[in-house]
Amino acid sequence: MTLRTLDQINNRIQEGTVTVLTAHAFKQQVQREGLQSVAQRVDVVTVGSFEVAESAGAFFNLGHPDPPLRMQQVWLNDVEGYCGFGAVDFYLGAAKSSSTQEWRYGGGHVIEQLIRSEQVRLRATGYPNDCHPLREFDTLITKDTINQFYLYMPRGLYQNFIVGVNGGDRPLYTFLGTLQPRLGNAIYASGGAFSPLLNDPYLSLLGVGSRIWLGGAIGYVAWEGTQHFPLQKRLPNGTPVGPAATLALIGDCKAMDARWVRGCRLQNYGTGLMVGVGLALPVLDLTAAQHLAVTDQEVVAPVVDFAIPRRVRPVFDMVNYAQLKSGKILINGQAVRTAPLSSLYWAQEIAAELKGWVEEGRFMLHTAVAPLPLDQVFLSQEGRTAQGIAPWEL
Repeated sequence: MTLRTLDQINNRIQEGTVTVLTAHAFKQQVQREGLQSVAQRVDVVTVGSFEVAESAGAFFNLGHPDPPLRMQQVWLNDVEGYCGFGAVDFYLGAAKSSSTQEWRYGGGHVIEQLIRSEQVRLRATGYPNDCHPLREFDTLITKDTINQFYLYMPRGLYQNFIVGVNGGDRPLYTFLGTLQPRLGNAIYASGGAFSPLLNDPYLSLLGVGSRIWLGGAIGYVAWEGTQHFPLQKRLPNGTPVGPAATLALIGDCKAMDARWVRGCRLQNYGTGLMVGVGLALPVLDLTAAQHLAVTDQEVVAPVVDFAIPRRVRPVFDMVNYAQLKSGKILINGQAVRTAPLSSLYWAQEIAAELKGWVEEGRFMLHTAVAPLPLDQVFLSQEGRTAQGIAPWEL
């Protein structure tokens, strides 16, 4: 049953009569008053996340020095960027580590510094040619002294993830953080029922071109994310039992707030970027409302043992997010401490801020220009031996 259309919601936003709840408030009110009653009066539900992203970075265009330069290599504060698609265009990966500080400092920190309007040293080298005679260039830049500076996250939002544990006898330094030996701790990365994509499990409210809140500014869904796997097994409520759909996101770093875009590091592993993402999901019908009403007890994640260094690792069990957020889970009868890698507190703050944007008319909703695929398979790679490989491949 259709409750309202997107046009009707946007009209209410413009008139200042729209009813918006954060995901926390919506779920609580559904528990108290029932789904249909709340769905009848709520137009939009906002949800947020503040998570570590490795698959993230920024595109830059410097503008030419005089004489011009065709960059072949570039460094920002000793973090190397990637050239190769334009004379003064380059990409800086958040997970790229400094050549001098290794895992302690990297591209994510550089991006945060620039968003804070701090100066960053840029060094570049090139191969001189008739159009671009300059061989070397060294300067200080800020976000105001360059042309383009925009965030592109090939995998910016996850739909669920895993819980990491360590059944071995030494600490492991992983993309989830430090896992203590002999099941000393468990780390999870998703916000559970408050994670944005778990509130729209079949991506029926999102698509290519959907407007989002990204790093404190307007952003957009650019495409399906890398490792997009919507065919993951799902519970009857539609939520996947492990990593599933992902979204690629894009937004203007010059408009972002460094409170919501922060460089980070994981001990003895590497660097990344913590980025705030918010979605304003329309309550178009009772199906959408039912998905938005999902609770932590109704969403599960697999507990994976990182002590086995293989692509497919043993799974101890499935646990729900209410158990994870309680601070303790049971694995083979052993009580194991839990902690989130993402910030559940800041995720709520993002949802509240976006709620205010919608109520103030600063954030309109619109129809996506194309749907996201729901039949994407997930492929892995197998290595080859030297037999049958041409000499140039060795």
